[in-house]
Formats: sequence, structure tokens, C-alpha cells
Amino acid sequence: MEIKNQIAVVTGAAQGIGLAVSTLLAARGVLVVGWDIDPTHASAMAGLPTPGTAISCDITNLASVEAAHAATCEQVGVPTILVNSAGIAGPNAPVETYDVDAWHKVIDVNLNGTFYANRVCVPGMKARGYGRILNIASIAGKEGNPNASAYSASKAAVIGLTKSLGKELADMDIAVNCVTPAAARTRIFDQMSAEHINYMLSKIPRGRFLEVEEAAEMIVWAVSPENSFTTGAVFDLSGGRATY
Repeated sequence: MEIKNQIAVVTGAAQGIGLAVSTLLAARGVLVVGWDIDPTHASAMAGLPTPGTAISCDITNLASVEAAHAATCEQVGVPTILVNSAGIAGPNAPVETYDVDAWHKVIDVNLNGTFYANRVCVPGMKARGYGRILNIASIAGKEGNPNASAYSASKAAVIGLTKSLGKELADMDIAVNCVTPAAARTRIFDQMSAEHINYMLSKIPRGRFLEVEEAAEMIVWAVSPENSFTTGAVFDLSGGRATY
């Protein structure tokens, strides 16, 4: 199977890594469908090298995700590629004072949203005997960032979800992998304190933040037919920070 003319769903496609992945996929002839709650993602999808489709979706709501999948199948076709990029950082605070509502919101977006998107897309891939799923976790999910407990916990859970689903589908040509990026300069920085941003930079041996285009290159390979053997894996995008 060629990647050209496949149908890809990208959550969080309006900006950041999600938009970079959408752009690279579209440049390679993939039909991209962006699922996002951000109203600007319609213009982002229209501006892709191969214009994509924008579908409004609240990934924290299973009914909304199911509706987005149904609309995707009706308007474009059954997706064989899924990239889960939607995510939020949440506030920076120690555990003992961490806002409980903020905790639930971070878990809802980063973990439950990823679970819902995986859940609705897998049956169509199984029916076709082919699929590629890439969940975006974080180096924080491996190492834990101080004063970012909700984010760190949610991304660690995404790693566990990826490994579990990868094993469930390992006897089919459906690869389920994740990446663990270090920080990239996207709008997610707007949710972080300057102190936390500087902390993250200090931990990257390369001495700079990740570029979203660099992330897109690895992610697009992971969801391509060339990635025919690796599944349930964690790809490091940490600039040398990861120690395992």
C-alpha cells in the first residue's frame, strides 16, 4: 500500500505539531482530515499542499469523536492513518496545590481524547487489514517534569495505551506507536510559566527546542507503509534528554 491517497485523521491539526504533520502528509498526497475544536483549523486545512477537510471535534467527548469519525467516513472515506496531536499542558503547580478541575481537563484532553480517537478508528483499520496510528506522548511521560504532574501523568498513560493497543493489533498490518518529544515552541507554551519553559530547555542536551518540522518527519515515517514491523514502540524526539 502506498501512502499517497490514503486518508489520515490528525487531531489538534490547527497548529503546532499537528499542523506540521498535516502539511507533510498532504505534500505526499495523503487526504488529511483535521479534527479540532479550534475554529481556525478550517483555514489551516484549506491551506495544505493538498487541501484537507476540517471537522469540528471535541476529543474529550466520545459522542463528538464518534460523530467526527462518521462524518469523515461519509465525506472522504475510512481513515487508515491516525495521528493524535491534540494536547494541553495545564498549569504549573506542585501536587499539593494543583487545581483539581485543571487535573481532570488535562487528563480528558491528553489521555481520554487519545483513547477515544484510537477506539473509533481501529475497527475500520481492522476491517481493511491495514492501519497506522501514532500517538504523541512527551518526554515528560518518561521522566516526569516537576510542577507538571497532570501533564506528566497523562503522557505516561499515553505511552502505556500505545503499548497495549500495539500488542492487541500486532498480528495485523496495523502499527501503533508513539513519540516522546521534548518541548517545541508552539501555543502550548502560552499555558506554561517562563520558569518551567527555561527548565525544559535546560534539560535538552542539544541546547534548543524541537522544531515541529523535525517532529513531522519522524511521525510521517511512522505512519507510512515503510514502517512495516515496528509497533508498540516509543520513538525518542528529546534532543538527547531521554535516558531510556
